[in-house]
Amino acid sequence: MTDPAPTPADPRLWLEDVESAQALAWVATRSRATEEQLQSEALYPVLHDGIREALEASDRIPLVQQVGDHLYGFWTDAEHPRGLWRRTTWGSYRSPEPAWEVLLDLDALGEEKGVPWVWQGASVLRAGLDRALVHLSRGGSDAGTTRELDLTTLDWVPAPEGFVKGEAKGRLTWLDRDAVWLTTADDPTGPTRSGYPRTVRLWRRGTPVTEAAPVHTVDEDDLGLFVQHDQRSGRTVLHRAIAFYDEQVLVMQEEGPVALPVPRTADADVHGDHVTLRLRHDHEGHPAGSLLVAPLDEVLAGRPTWTPVFTPDERSALVDVTWTMSSLVTTVLVDVRHTVHVHTPTPDGGWVGEEVTGALGHGLQTVSVSAVDDHESEDLWLVTTGFLEPMTLSVARTGGGGLSVDRLRSAPHRFDAEGLTVSQHWATSADGTRVPYWQVGPEVLPPDGTTPTVLHGYGGFEHALTPAYDPVVGRSWLAHGHVHVVAGIRGGGEFGPRWHQAALRERRPRAYEDFVAVARDLVTRGVTSVARLGCTGRSNGGLLVGAMLTLYPEDFGAVVCQVPLLDMSRYHRLLAGASWMAEYGDPDDPDQWAWLSTFSPYHRLDPLRPTPPTYLATSTRDDRVHPGHARKMAALLEELGRDVTYWENTEGGHGGASTADQWATWHALAWAFLHARLAGRPAEGPGEG
Repeated sequence: MTDPAPTPADPRLWLEDVESAQALAWVATRSRATEEQLQSEALYPVLHDGIREALEASDRIPLVQQVGDHLYGFWTDAEHPRGLWRRTTWGSYRSPEPAWEVLLDLDALGEEKGVPWVWQGASVLRAGLDRALVHLSRGGSDAGTTRELDLTTLDWVPAPEGFVKGEAKGRLTWLDRDAVWLTTADDPTGPTRSGYPRTVRLWRRGTPVTEAAPVHTVDEDDLGLFVQHDQRSGRTVLHRAIAFYDEQVLVMQEEGPVALPVPRTADADVHGDHVTLRLRHDHEGHPAGSLLVAPLDEVLAGRPTWTPVFTPDERSALVDVTWTMSSLVTTVLVDVRHTVHVHTPTPDGGWVGEEVTGALGHGLQTVSVSAVDDHESEDLWLVTTGFLEPMTLSVARTGGGGLSVDRLRSAPHRFDAEGLTVSQHWATSADGTRVPYWQVGPEVLPPDGTTPTVLHGYGGFEHALTPAYDPVVGRSWLAHGHVHVVAGIRGGGEFGPRWHQAALRERRPRAYEDFVAVARDLVTRGVTSVARLGCTGRSNGGLLVGAMLTLYPEDFGAVVCQVPLLDMSRYHRLLAGASWMAEYGDPDDPDQWAWLSTFSPYHRLDPLRPTPPTYLATSTRDDRVHPGHARKMAALLEELGRDVTYWENTEGGHGGASTADQWATWHALAWAFLHARLAGRPAEGPGEG
């Protein structure tokens, strides 16, 4: 057996002390050097200004949510970098220049309190529509605070009359006007090992939070406990996340929480009088990836008749489910291309489905569907976007045997797409699996493989990468005549649970074999060469490109690795890391460390093997993926004399940045690095260590 993960002997462990003077001094020295180096690149001001202009453009589509007679939305621009929470009416929203009522100005609030507040969302009380629970975080961290806002006076409701949650992971959720559900990691019962709440309490208005009555508590080793409450039906549902793919759903009844007798590995959801079940594994003759529906009372009684609404095949995967007042709408990927289906109930208790994709237009586009009001309307919000097609917002109405679409707004082009084209290709992985990828770039490429190309991937948590209009990539890379590629590798959700589970835990290297297969296919096809090929990834995608750096360094000319997991011996001990053991494995188990150690980038770096130039970036305020991962990897590469560039933002959380200006810096530094390493040097030979 292999020894457990060798954490105590790590000589760079001090860099995990996030805000120690020693660690912050180390960070500041390297971040300043990176800024001096990359901001001196001639292209940097063009990149930064172009990105910021796109992010702050006044003609962006203001996305909204209907509550009562108003449409609520959050908005940032050059004058309000931290944002405004505001609302308008339907009549005004349909006009070219809506009139907005500002409810909360985060920039003004931040100046008043001296805190860099970042928006986390808000929930309006539907009974009266005059109060809201507003969720904010300090610097963009996951941990946040909640306060009650009076929507008639626009003043905070002071304690003890008003509800106020202290800074911690968790939420306040409306039960009714005089009570909320409280979950907080700062609970007397303590947080879970993953740092999330483990107790839900009922907190009544006018009483101290210390008197909030506990309703349900989960084990410390669980991932966390989360609450959903539907203000219209009055139903409360608790989600006990035991692990990432192991969940118990409990419905609040008079006698207390009652668990639904459904497979814990399935994704169960309650809407009105129905339960939907998305299967991750086969169940009662239904294959993994299916969507089943049954009446709630039958499920609670333990004798449900499940009706299959969607059954996958080898080419398809369910990616989204949305309810309207009387219909169930599914979004399905077929060969990684979106299709939309509307399902309506029949008198005999069944469901009839109809594909309505044709009503949305055509092209290689991503379609996002959500209900305008899932209890009182048949209307849907439709957001469509493609690699070269800016976002379009429409309202669609289901019913009557089809879908009628009313286009509300279309965003303008943010970069010159003339001469660019989108194509789908397939690479063959090491085990013979065909892996899809999207290629965006000039329609005509030089035949000598000299086109700078960036390959992006994720490959985890059943998350699918699909076409989307990205003005940052467009302005920073595509507009310069370069190629951008998005790979749909195993571990993701491009083909449902089977695609995800094919790279789970000990099978994780399949994802890395897929990604490098795409890289090699690009070279074989003459799109680019190794010296001109870079790769990018964030979070789990940072682990992915970290594996490229250490397992396949000869296949890339540059690596951009952001907010990454890299030390797989300690990831489960840092912040939310314990919640991901269902994805990667438990390093404290010697048998599992045996496979984890084969792809842990921090441990696989070979001092005798050259590595391509590497850019590492993270955020001091990231309380999800610990900044120590990136810090320690940068220090190790430095010690080995490698070409490594490190930058750390002092706020931004796991996203990396909080304002448009910060985002512009975050992206411009990385793209300046890629231009310098891939487009600004001779094309012969791979990157050297």
